[in-house]
Amino acid sequence: MAAGLSRTGVGAIEAARLVPSVAAALGLARALGRTVEDLFAPPASGGTAFAWLPAAFPCRYWAAEIAGRTLLFPAEGGDLRHDGVAKGDADVQPRTEAAPTTLVLATCDPAAGLLADLYHQLTGLRMIVLTRASREALALVEQGLAHVAGVHLAEASARRGNAPLVAQSQPAGLLSLLHVACWEEGLAAQPAARLRSAGAAAKSKLRWVGRSAGAGARRCQDELLGRRSAPQRVASDHRGVVEAIKSGWADVGVCLRLASEEGRLAFLPVGEEAYDLCFRRESAADPRLVALVRTIRSAESRQLLGELPGYRPQSHWGEIEDVPSLR
Repeated sequence: MAAGLSRTGVGAIEAARLVPSVAAALGLARALGRTVEDLFAPPASGGTAFAWLPAAFPCRYWAAEIAGRTLLFPAEGGDLRHDGVAKGDADVQPRTEAAPTTLVLATCDPAAGLLADLYHQLTGLRMIVLTRASREALALVEQGLAHVAGVHLAEASARRGNAPLVAQSQPAGLLSLLHVACWEEGLAAQPAARLRSAGAAAKSKLRWVGRSAGAGARRCQDELLGRRSAPQRVASDHRGVVEAIKSGWADVGVCLRLASEEGRLAFLPVGEEAYDLCFRRESAADPRLVALVRTIRSAESRQLLGELPGYRPQSHWGEIEDVPSLR
């Protein structure tokens, strides 16, 4: 159903996320009775295989078809019912009939679950949401392991938005951006911290929770902290920042207003960023992507954006922009 996507393997970014060191990779391989190469080998074209091996079996999984392959994704979170449970990496048969009607979105947007609900409501199709930082999400699209990546790498005021930054890492296949929202980013903290300005927070002795190098929020963090050492502890997404502060091992961190308000934290706005959905141009006719564009352009989607704290539709909301190739 979907047009051809890159058939490369999991890649360095995903491998680093799953196993943080060579020693850990060797240990996981020994535990599973496999080689390290086997852990990250690409699934065969036209077959059924795990997109990447889970840390352990048995494993709940979701199934989705990408580039003619049925990929199994180890389940993340409990909001979406799994398609099956595998006892091993070769145990991949049960209940994959939902794969052709499933869209895979990799994003750090804390409201992505609401989009998935609206997508199903308006189209009858299913959306799997993988929580990933912007550049990790782009890597999954490049590797043929996701249909769509959510990206926020540029300020909302940037004349060309996310396009130039996406172009710098553009894979062999050309990419397109579906413009969605501008959202408010800033500092979340316990109300008792009484933050008065971002500059004061950066100079204070408050304990920061950092953001990973591939996250859109990292740009904001680096601008605020300047030459100060980056925080040693890093959250993987916006809600991770909130949980770190609520748990007491950090005082302040960069996240979206939505995540901060959900966690009942104080929020100090710093600026707005442009949020787009990125996909391979050659797959634009895939019915699942056509349905996604229709969902984003719907009156229901625009109303939802207007109701979320810190979100608003972009001035070019719902428009598709082809990203120029730099190669």
